[in-house]
Amino acid sequence: MPSSTAAGIHLPRLDVPVRRIGGRDFDFAREVAVMAVINRTPDSFYDRGATFALDSAVAAAHRAVADGADWVDIGGAKFAPGPAVPVAEEIDRVVPVVAALQGSGAVISVDTFDPDVARASILAGAHVINDTTGVHDPRMAEVVADSDATLVITHSLARPRTPYPAPRYDDVVGEVVAFLTARVERALRHGVPADRLIVDPGHDLNKNTLHSLELTRRLGEISTLGLPTLVAVSNKDFIGETLDRDRDRRVEGTLAAAVFCILQGARIVRVHNVTAAVDAVRMTEAILGWREPAYLRHNLA
Repeated sequence: MPSSTAAGIHLPRLDVPVRRIGGRDFDFAREVAVMAVINRTPDSFYDRGATFALDSAVAAAHRAVADGADWVDIGGAKFAPGPAVPVAEEIDRVVPVVAALQGSGAVISVDTFDPDVARASILAGAHVINDTTGVHDPRMAEVVADSDATLVITHSLARPRTPYPAPRYDDVVGEVVAFLTARVERALRHGVPADRLIVDPGHDLNKNTLHSLELTRRLGEISTLGLPTLVAVSNKDFIGETLDRDRDRRVEGTLAAAVFCILQGARIVRVHNVTAAVDAVRMTEAILGWREPAYLRHNLA
């Protein structure tokens, strides 16, 4: 059953709202985490390799934490079609960044669909594995189950790094819910407890703009699964196509989509533009009555 805030906004009840992740407690009944994106790839869709060099990636990660990011998500191989990245190379890309973030106070996430990369990342200190292929390989669940890490299960249809042209859905939201339900059950069967699972509907992953808009509009149907919902809407093509904006002009559209998703139950937002996103998220929390203002001075004696 959904619950209502004082503002009259209907939000879903989470089965286990309070999570301890990376040494921090998050109450997702009344808190939203901002996840910063750090890509150690030469061909990332947004920054086009700007943080591919190790020094650049580490500096960007520390800057994101200083700017208020709660989580940092490090990726060494993108989901989109392209040549496979050898496992050893992907490990060499992400593990040094994980190591450099120890003691930063941030939750450290690694964006990977390879169980061996996940294992190496967890051993290096990663707290979250963000699998954009939704546990397509059951070994991923086994690796996470054999640790204290949290697993993000994302909806997508294609095998890693392979094209999936012109995706079709009869009901994109219903099919995403069915997929996530099945993959959550797979993770549970392989030993990952429910209180270490997060779901992500996978905006733009094997979906066109109309699909992603529908997912955003009806995100409440995803968040009723009872698990914290992560949304990765940042600078995505569905925003660019909706607003006719190039990649470097999608911040405002990203913030609008992120806030709308929060009001539908999203509890982690994955973003590139950290400062703007932190302000939007914290303002939304304050409007919902979850956060006190930093100070009170206006019209006070």
